Amino acid sequence: MLGGGLAQPEPVLELRGITKRFPGIVANDHVDLDLLPGEVHALLGENGAGKSTLMNVLYGLYHPDEGEIRVKGKTLSLGSPKEAIEAGIGMVHQHFMLIPVMTVAENVVLASEPTHGPFLDMAEANRRVEELSQRFGLIVDPRATIETISVGQQQRVEILKALYRGADILILDEPTAVLTPQEAEELFEVIRSLTSQGKSVIFISHKLHEVLEIANRVSVLRRGKLVETIPVEGATEEALARAMVGREVLLRVDKKPAQPGATLLEVDDLVVHDDRGLETVRGVSFQVRAGEIVGIAGVDGNGQTELIDAITGLRQATSGRIVVDGVDVTHANAKEALEAGVGHIPEDRQRRGLVLQFTLAENIALHDFDREPDSTHGWLHPGRLVTRARGLLKDFDVRGGGPQTRASALSGGNQQKVVLAREIERDPKVLVAGQPTRGLDVGAIEFVHRRLVEQRDEGRAILLVSLELEEILSLSDRIFVIFEGQLVKEFGPGASEQEIGLAMTGGGKKEVAA
Repeated sequence: MLGGGLAQPEPVLELRGITKRFPGIVANDHVDLDLLPGEVHALLGENGAGKSTLMNVLYGLYHPDEGEIRVKGKTLSLGSPKEAIEAGIGMVHQHFMLIPVMTVAENVVLASEPTHGPFLDMAEANRRVEELSQRFGLIVDPRATIETISVGQQQRVEILKALYRGADILILDEPTAVLTPQEAEELFEVIRSLTSQGKSVIFISHKLHEVLEIANRVSVLRRGKLVETIPVEGATEEALARAMVGREVLLRVDKKPAQPGATLLEVDDLVVHDDRGLETVRGVSFQVRAGEIVGIAGVDGNGQTELIDAITGLRQATSGRIVVDGVDVTHANAKEALEAGVGHIPEDRQRRGLVLQFTLAENIALHDFDREPDSTHGWLHPGRLVTRARGLLKDFDVRGGGPQTRASALSGGNQQKVVLAREIERDPKVLVAGQPTRGLDVGAIEFVHRRLVEQRDEGRAILLVSLELEEILSLSDRIFVIFEGQLVKEFGPGASEQEIGLAMTGGGKKEVAA
């Protein structure tokens, strides 16, 4: 942490009056931001607040319409990421940009390889990467291929790539989104090591408790404008959320104890293969009862997607059984699963939840357009679709458009509300929610969580699959951990993040009874 009583050092980075306009919108409106040597400066804001645009301006992907960028006192015009890198700015994106079949060292030195005469000097590349990783506490084997190392280690490789190119300023975009609690703590240790050696970090996150743990100062953007920049000392999650959204936000899920009823979803010894023919779900068994939320926690890529696809009829199971309220749907397709009472909030709302070029009224009618009252004898009734959609859009507080607005025009949070409206309106027996708040801001997260609890209390069986451990702990009445396609442990609602995080990485023996 920076000493409060010492004179403030000169900033290594200054953004002054940054303004960026797109047709019909001012994404950044005269934003000022500075970064001090050895500082972690967190950047918060709702989706659409302008965080990504501001960072893209800093990284040379956009050119500002107004304002200036100063690095170490020198005014720069950054026209590309290459120029930003040359100025000492590195960016680690949320979705890693690594080549899986290449080694760690090959990825790090790519396009800046050491040579011996006309030949690539891999021994020297390995030595340099090993030396860099030791210096900053980013321990990773330079000879390992990317596809064989963990997600946390892959992130270290991305940071090493930036450091290898001389970055003094690091932009970390949602760096803990795909990490377990243990990996997040390891990342924080790396960040502390970096700042202790003079590096400066811009930390973008929607996890307020992490911001308070790792940052020195916090800047909040709202609707393209800088609302405030404050030190973390004395700041609270509630105050930061209020600054982001402009109103009070309920950060903790307010729910009564579950009152479970009859079993509505039964999965028995399920085996599912992925598109490559590999067995990714391996003998999974569990039940979800009416009036409860069962959460499935796990690091991404451990069979969650294939499990959801099998239950919702998007992928055929290899063996085992799936039963919904007494009806065997093991070999059902998506429409048949829907008819049996399965609602589905998909992991990717844009690819699987919505047809982006359709209107909101058309998207809401996707399941039932071929029957009364939406159509009669094959004739669609557009007016009825619009009337129905107008009521649901109001009930679910969808902003940014009406029934005739294309889905592509809405923000991610409002798109998710449209998916929720459609799935809940059909009154499903079982609601499968895959990553229901992925990419959403605190206001939209609060709304989605409240609706899921309402559905539970109305007697539906909710299966929640999420990479957000805080979300799993907050919503679930029972929790299973999936690791390498198997349910390895079951927890009650009082479990700690550390216990579940350990199980997510394979720690502990398999403890889930069939």
